Amino acid sequence: MDLVIGPLDLSAHVDEALAVQAVAFGLGPDEVAVRRQIVLRHMTYPGARALGATVDGHLAGFVYGMPNDRTHWWSTVVEPYLRALSNDHWLDDSFVITELHVHPAYQNRGLGRSLITTITDAAAEPRSILSAIDTESPARALYRSLGYQDLARQVLFPSAPKPYAVMGAPLPLLRR
Repeated sequence: MDLVIGPLDLSAHVDEALAVQAVAFGLGPDEVAVRRQIVLRHMTYPGARALGATVDGHLAGFVYGMPNDRTHWWSTVVEPYLRALSNDHWLDDSFVITELHVHPAYQNRGLGRSLITTITDAAAEPRSILSAIDTESPARALYRSLGYQDLARQVLFPSAPKPYAVMGAPLPLLRR
């Protein structure tokens, strides 16, 4: 397996990345169309950056994130949940992992771990935050192994069918 992890011009490769996300996350065409606009908007935010994992020249996974901003939609949704648990300070001086997806054919090979550690290693912020579906899953196990802890659970996003957990970790992330 010829694996390369490096910068990804996500705006130029948005459709390829969303094809990976659609398979990994089970998205339909309408959801992909909505997310396409969201990704393109996110990539205009200050400090937003993306990495891709290519295997034999094909995009097998990607991650993108940015310094958190309390005025962004995600922060406004999670803030009351975090505040209720006295964890809303995590919204400041944090690098948010907006999306991390690995095509199922390449999961359990360390791609997700490499993507998230590489992008957060370059962060100037002292900590990282993210949200994940609030169920025991390989993704949540990965995040815990990297030092992420639950900051709030049962977070409801408008139009999301399942509740999410917000997780945070000091940087640099733990290594095995």
